Amino acid sequence: MATRPAGDVVTATAVRRAFGETAVLDGVDLTIGAGEVVALLGGSGSGKTTLLRILAGLDPDATGDWRVRGSLAVVFQEHRLLPWKRVSDNVALGVAGPDVRRRTAAALAEVGLAGRERAWPAELSGGQSQRVAVARALVREPDLLLLDEPFGSLDALTRLRMQALFGRLRAEHGFAALLVTHDVEEALLLADRTLVLDGGRIVDDAPVPLAHPRAPDDPGFGTLRRHLLDRLGVPAAA
Repeated sequence: MATRPAGDVVTATAVRRAFGETAVLDGVDLTIGAGEVVALLGGSGSGKTTLLRILAGLDPDATGDWRVRGSLAVVFQEHRLLPWKRVSDNVALGVAGPDVRRRTAAALAEVGLAGRERAWPAELSGGQSQRVAVARALVREPDLLLLDEPFGSLDALTRLRMQALFGRLRAEHGFAALLVTHDVEEALLLADRTLVLDGGRIVDDAPVPLAHPRAPDDPGFGTLRRHLLDRLGVPAAA
């Protein structure tokens, strides 16, 4: 396991981003500790992806103060593999060093794709393509992993497998993560802490005091789920 920085890997204060007259983020304060997984929830258009892009250094027009300590990698909802490059070349894209081939093979083995280094992206299923995207992030040995609804386009069974894979990789590598998701159960299964973004600000910040591994029928899961749904404005079923 790579040596990780101590303390917070993300500190952000008064982050603001406007598009024209509309302020999507209007004073966001955020910290993420070393090795901590934080799930960010909110309605469509609430600014979740905008905040992730700011932390990734992809939005030069935001204002406020934010800092990421250590290295970071991003996994998007779409795998964004280059179709003209083989799997191993997609994973190693932008990675330097004498042992890139070994690191690439190791990352693919960790996500269950050993032996597929020479495959073309078109030969992979959606779930396999997303595993390649995760391997592409892992090979960089990030201190912070930013994930923008990485499992949202997968079928239900593949999504469950990818959630389990994420939990195993997090336990083995110790990276911190900010997981943007619409899925309340996914947030509670994977995160140490949940945040709700509404009106351009974090309106709820709650720990998830459940031991890993987790399941939706664990004691206490339902109470946490109801709390998040209430904060997201989802009424209880009649």
